[in-house]
Amino acid sequence: MSKKVTRRQFIKDTGAATLALSALSSIPGCQTTHQKPNIIFFIADDMYPEMFNCLPEGKGKNLTPNIDRLAREGTIMMNQYVVSPVCTPSRYNCMTGNYASRARNEAFLNDTHREENQTVIKWNSFISEGDKILPHYLKDLGYKTGMVGKNHVIDVKDLHFFPDFNSDPKAPDIKEKVEENYNKVETGIKQCGFDYAGAIYHNNPNFIGLKELAVQNTDWITQAGIDFIDQNKDHPFFLYFATTIPHQPGDPERSWKADPRITARGVLAEPPEIASKRDTIPERIEEAGLAGKNKENVLWLDDALGALIDKLEEHQLMENTIIFFFNDHGQKAKGTLYQGGTHNPSIIWKKDGFNCGPVSDTRVTNIDFAPTILEFAGSKYFNDKFDGNSFKPVLDGKTTESQETIFFELGYARAVMKDNFKYYAVRYPEYAKNMTVEERTKVLDAYNDTRRFRNMMIVNYDPKKPFSHLEAIPGGGQAENETYGKKPGYFDPDQLYDLSADPDEMVNLARDEKYKNKLDEMKQELQKYLDDLPGTFNL
Repeated sequence: MSKKVTRRQFIKDTGAATLALSALSSIPGCQTTHQKPNIIFFIADDMYPEMFNCLPEGKGKNLTPNIDRLAREGTIMMNQYVVSPVCTPSRYNCMTGNYASRARNEAFLNDTHREENQTVIKWNSFISEGDKILPHYLKDLGYKTGMVGKNHVIDVKDLHFFPDFNSDPKAPDIKEKVEENYNKVETGIKQCGFDYAGAIYHNNPNFIGLKELAVQNTDWITQAGIDFIDQNKDHPFFLYFATTIPHQPGDPERSWKADPRITARGVLAEPPEIASKRDTIPERIEEAGLAGKNKENVLWLDDALGALIDKLEEHQLMENTIIFFFNDHGQKAKGTLYQGGTHNPSIIWKKDGFNCGPVSDTRVTNIDFAPTILEFAGSKYFNDKFDGNSFKPVLDGKTTESQETIFFELGYARAVMKDNFKYYAVRYPEYAKNMTVEERTKVLDAYNDTRRFRNMMIVNYDPKKPFSHLEAIPGGGQAENETYGKKPGYFDPDQLYDLSADPDEMVNLARDEKYKNKLDEMKQELQKYLDDLPGTFNL
């Protein structure tokens, strides 16, 4: 089946003309209604619903004045979904507008071959040089493009490995390798379409390679974002701003209370120039009458957003800037395709808001961000380039139409949601199903050894436990541990849920004869997507 049949058919804004810069747009600080908008895509890492005051789970529980402002003045996309809810494929979805099954990087293709041609989407779907992605299209439209913060999506090869996690990053030979690694990462990002790259964490802090550098430094990231705005204030720009928080490590000494000189590039001679508010974090939390886990890091994240807003206001750019605030995936069922992992509201802001109002219930996904951003930037020629579709017409108030079906893919699982039903399939290749106890023990030991090396939590020692949906590791990995085995149907290969009656997906209807026709219908819907995507997945 062709790509167009399996993709959502939105009502398009056929009357939209390509936006053009007016003569006044070259004057610094001068904004007109015809100037291309600056765009900031702010992507947070592992936020829970209770970290958002704008969501029922978190109302009044957080000190986040800047996120609150975006939610109050912009639009909350209440039915935003994530196609592949772990870090790397979610970022791939956002930057490419496509399903992660379409990745062409070497590691992903090698995994697919090893898995008997079944694509397995995890932390392996990287963007490679030669892939045309969102910043390339924006550069074609005259934009300056920048990326700061967490990468974890653009492929970088030949990085140095540090065999001793406790090595001193200030030692001359180690310092040189840290710097070389960092420079390779920046170069890789620029080769994939970005004009600017700064304050980059190639991976989560624990995986930078050295214990002393395995800390968060949001101030360093924020400084790079501010520098990018300063350097490009006279041009339309796109800034991809990716935090590393509130993802672990979250303990104060390795996050907001850490030495501000410690970065993924090494130990700086001086801390970032930004006027940091980190020393006032506990005082402000106390004054707000708040207490609990992660309050400080969420405020620190909000301060970063506030610093960007302050810089935009300083340069009189707020009136012509659109801010997308997106959390990389749901945290309630990370590493699965259950609603707690896929359902993930986002916020979109512009001066004076959008015609659709403060809340939209239209279903959209993160593969829709790239075409939406391009339509805001003035492009009309993107409809056949992406699996996603622009939801600008929704924000403009011209339609409330949702896609009829939504497809999800992750690890050894695939799912499709249509109306209020979800069909969820889990399939392991033959080699995984036929693993001996000895082979399973070897796999589990290797996984646990990598975590011991980094002083990280071990979640399972039993090689006989079933695999997770995400990884062929007995008992699953740490990322999906919160959900592993928690749903009654978790280990069923076929699952069917009526989300209207069972939003928590606790009653698997796949074996109920009354739902046989619905199960068959949903399988057919899923097959349409599978037929259009690379690799095999046998229903």
